[in-house]
Amino acid sequence: MKIGIHHRKGSYSDGWIDYCKSKGIEYKIVDAYHTDIIKHLEDCDIFMWHHSHVRAEDTLFAKQLLYSLEQAGKQVYPNSNTTWHFDDKLGQKYLLEALKLPLINSYAFYSKEEALEWAKNYIFPAVFKLRGGAGSSNVRLVKNKDEAVRLISKAFGKGFRQFDPIALLKDSFLHYKLGEANLKEIFKACLHLFYPYNIEKAKSREKGYIYFQDFIPDCKIDIRVQVVGDKCYAMARSVRKNDFRASGSGVIDLDGSKISKDLIQLSFEITKVLKMQSMAIDFVPYEGNYLIAEICYAWGIAEGELNFGYWDNSLIWHSGKINPYGWMIEEVLKDI
Repeated sequence: MKIGIHHRKGSYSDGWIDYCKSKGIEYKIVDAYHTDIIKHLEDCDIFMWHHSHVRAEDTLFAKQLLYSLEQAGKQVYPNSNTTWHFDDKLGQKYLLEALKLPLINSYAFYSKEEALEWAKNYIFPAVFKLRGGAGSSNVRLVKNKDEAVRLISKAFGKGFRQFDPIALLKDSFLHYKLGEANLKEIFKACLHLFYPYNIEKAKSREKGYIYFQDFIPDCKIDIRVQVVGDKCYAMARSVRKNDFRASGSGVIDLDGSKISKDLIQLSFEITKVLKMQSMAIDFVPYEGNYLIAEICYAWGIAEGELNFGYWDNSLIWHSGKINPYGWMIEEVLKDI
């Protein structure tokens, strides 16, 4: 049994390689971008690739390559159930609604007329989101009908950039104040006011649709639960000062033992229903329940997150350092 790993420094692959070395698991480094990648994986039983929504090359073919290998009988991470809706809020809307999972009320329109009719009758505020984006990029509060109409006109006109450069610059300043970014990152954000990201060059502007969600009032936190197989860890993220967003705030309580067992149980159930190998779920509390804002197969992992412990699917808390990279490998090995 051998694992083929596409390695990119700073990605999950660093942790996968370390885990394989520590456990004596045979692996080899492969280049997913090579034209003969299928041939290079002939001696592998498993292929693992932490593909990214902000890397232009990855968005062109990662899901297609993984699906093709899966159809050929290889185990892959992430598999098609785990990744087809990655960075696709429209896909997530239909999936979660079809399975009657507790998604925040969401509205997608593909004609300007229908969107304007909805805006005429909706009681604002609402939350506008583009189809893709992470860390609260491409998310804004729509306070009234006039703001909604302007967004709708833009959506069915010239459209939106893949990344909002003003919002990203503000985020860079916020993270700098929190000690989570340096001046170089602020300088790079300034450059993107004038020069687009590579991903923007590869993809067209976002237009021809518009997507809103209900605004959840008086929400002070959201809770992110990260599930891999039969284990999970969680964190509570405070809403930004003078803002409505928690994602990307950097104000986080990492002690997952404080999260209610009911929410942990719900997270395991959702992951099982969706048949996902790994999953980050962003929840917001509302009237004594929890609603899903969005989901993702992969998430940013900071070293400090790994020191508190995890829940198992019997709802038992285990204190101590955790290794979600190893969990991912063990999850794939279960099917060999």
